[in-house]
Amino acid sequence: HSPKFYCLSRYTKNLFFVNLFLGLVFLLGFFHANNRNHLFQWSSAELLASPTPCQPKTNVMFLKTHKTASSTILNILFRFTERYKLTAALPADHQFHLGYPERFVTNFVENFQSQGQSYNIMCNHLRFNPSEVHKVMAKNTFYFSILRNPIALLESSYVYYKNAAPAFSRSKDVNDYLASPLKYYHKEDYRKNIYAKNNMWFDFGYDNNAEDNEHYVQSVLHETEENFHLILIADYFDESMILLKHTLCWDLDDVIYFKLNSRSNETVQTLTPESKERVKEWCSLDWKLYLHYNQSFWRRIEETIGLEELEKEVNDLRRRQKELMEICLLDQQAVVKAQIKNKVLLPFQSGSANILGYNLRQDLDNDTLKKCQKMVMPELQYTSYLYSLQYPHKKRKPMKFPELWSSSQKT
Repeated sequence: HSPKFYCLSRYTKNLFFVNLFLGLVFLLGFFHANNRNHLFQWSSAELLASPTPCQPKTNVMFLKTHKTASSTILNILFRFTERYKLTAALPADHQFHLGYPERFVTNFVENFQSQGQSYNIMCNHLRFNPSEVHKVMAKNTFYFSILRNPIALLESSYVYYKNAAPAFSRSKDVNDYLASPLKYYHKEDYRKNIYAKNNMWFDFGYDNNAEDNEHYVQSVLHETEENFHLILIADYFDESMILLKHTLCWDLDDVIYFKLNSRSNETVQTLTPESKERVKEWCSLDWKLYLHYNQSFWRRIEETIGLEELEKEVNDLRRRQKELMEICLLDQQAVVKAQIKNKVLLPFQSGSANILGYNLRQDLDNDTLKKCQKMVMPELQYTSYLYSLQYPHKKRKPMKFPELWSSSQKT
């Protein structure tokens, strides 16, 4: 110490040490806060490798789009709801969707008036209306959705909604429809024809008949980025599940799945090269939405997981899936509707699609049976089952579900 220091009074020395101590506390606090803030910017992979792993997100809103493998995600979310004893924002009364195709309002949710923002999970079909959805879900809710290549999407919609959409029912097949859509798609039927043009755009809450104007499209893309934390891509479903797992800080078994609501290959109609190009024009709003989020999807993967780690984890997921199929399934694959033995597990059938389902093995113990049943339980049955759990004193929805407490497989 310098001689000058020793000449200072005891009071001044004490004051110096107090200030020095306070300064160090401030600096330590500053570095700690900065370090903590920096932690939140790390990828999930780095967080999982850090001494304090990330906390699983349990407040989740999934915008369930049509014909995009979204029924499989609903099953994942419903199982997660049960596993962690969470509550789901379920459709009120006898409904199975949250008011679709009307824009969502809070009274479409069972018990909203008394429960307020106490729901953890929301994932049944709805037409997105952010201000109303925010009234139902907590402030820290994670919002995500899924898109699919509009070419494959339109073909799937055509077969599934053949009898529901006038534009489809008037035409011979999907190629006939796409050769001259305006011959079949009449504006006065637009409410019934939402599946026949820009259906994803409609599900996100926008006008599916809007003019494809660059400024309008960019404003919608910006708005969807503000509203959603993550958009997955159905064409890369396993990769999507790994990205979801990392982003939500979930376990592999939280995102494991059996494909639900898929149809038999015999009902797939082959689009001509000309038809494929016409989809891009006819559904140009969906096409631009898809291109935008397909890019952001892969960018997100590269920034967080990395392609090498992604491939490893996709293989892990497929291995685990195969393992569970061997444990649960009689045929170790999906079967056509006529071959489903337990009719309570029969998925809803629509249009000329033959929606596949599963047969479970007969030799399962009670606990394994319950887990397997939940993995193959179709959307309507699972919604009905969860509703009966959450609201045991209310009248059940008009859809039977398996007797999960019984090991007997009744046909």
